[in-house]
Amino acid sequence: MTAINDAIPGTDAQIQEPQPVPAAPIATPTTGGAPSHEPGDSIRAENGERITLKKLLAAMPVMQASDLHIKPLIPPTYRIGGHLHPVSAPPLTNEQTDAFVRPLMTEAQNEQFERDGHIDFAWFLESGPHKGERFRCNFFKAGQHSGAAIRRVNAKIPDYNSLHLPPVYSRIVEHNTQGLVLIVGVTGSGKSSTLAAMVDHINHMRGVNIITIEDPVEYRFTQDKSIISQREIGIDVPDFPTALRSVVRQDPDVILIGEMRDHDTILAAIQAAETGHLVFGTLHTSDTMGAFGRMLEFFPEKERGFVRSALSGCLVAICAQRLVPAVEDFEAKIVPATEVLLNNAVVRDKIREGEDGDLPAIINTSEGEGMHSFTKSFADLVKKEWVDLPTARLYAPNKEALNASVKGLEVKAQTLVSRIKGPR
Repeated sequence: MTAINDAIPGTDAQIQEPQPVPAAPIATPTTGGAPSHEPGDSIRAENGERITLKKLLAAMPVMQASDLHIKPLIPPTYRIGGHLHPVSAPPLTNEQTDAFVRPLMTEAQNEQFERDGHIDFAWFLESGPHKGERFRCNFFKAGQHSGAAIRRVNAKIPDYNSLHLPPVYSRIVEHNTQGLVLIVGVTGSGKSSTLAAMVDHINHMRGVNIITIEDPVEYRFTQDKSIISQREIGIDVPDFPTALRSVVRQDPDVILIGEMRDHDTILAAIQAAETGHLVFGTLHTSDTMGAFGRMLEFFPEKERGFVRSALSGCLVAICAQRLVPAVEDFEAKIVPATEVLLNNAVVRDKIREGEDGDLPAIINTSEGEGMHSFTKSFADLVKKEWVDLPTARLYAPNKEALNASVKGLEVKAQTLVSRIKGPR
């Protein structure tokens, strides 16, 4: 494991071996006597070196850390390769956590944070070997004190190969110039990276006007064949509904909506897709089926028939994904398992008639079109030896179906081992 002193200027602190963050406090904040920390926006590692939040962020590219967690009663903690690694430093006290996160915010952002109890914003390194490296920051209040979940955003916009996405993702972009494409998954499932890859694919393929509405802006696109305008909530425009009310007057061909999270945003996305725009958006649902329920729950019962009818006509695809730890010697630490629903004539009828329960069967019988289930995706990851079978079983939503899919593979593996060992 890389030592943190190789990554953070001015510290000799080490990161610990992978371990879960304790559910119970591992230290009790002190109010006097001999505190193990110093007040202010820095803490001292166990070796006496000072650590600031900016230094911890500067280390993330070197450590290949995806996330950094700051909260009271534990040391700052990285997520590396899907595992949590606390820094070798004493736990932060409540008061220190409040001070520790403050230098990343402007005065206006700090006022908003204190008023609302949470804030999302983007931040980037201003100097050093990884200058320009971007981070997505979520600061929040819990127990009246500060916490932070900070995600490192790769400065280079990824492509399908680097994300290890199936070929259907590129076909969705290449074969459609209008309609609604949804990327869904839980928090931390790589939705933003996938969207960036799809939009950048268009940027290099077609001369169109692309407008993104994001909270915050994560990837900065470099214009190629397309014109790209990136609007950030809270900086360029106050909220998603306001941005979407004006976006159709900005002559867009492609619209990216960072998150569809309320009635007005979802309705505007559907209307834009119906009127000839190619619209990309994300939803926080675990699979393709959940996307329909998630969208409909924002509408009263009397409007849901209209929404279904509109979706049946304008939907292009729903792509669900979840990130899974790869085998140890693979080129990437994590790979996506995916589920893809494409809107063909049969799917269109099922959506309009409210027969969502039939869609999983349609996905399973339409693999030739590029549709596939999570079970098929997990089985493929195991067969390609990107993910080991125990890990796939742990993350797969239907373990019984996965076991049936890989049963033949297990038999083949056992036969091969027997042949190698030979007769006893």
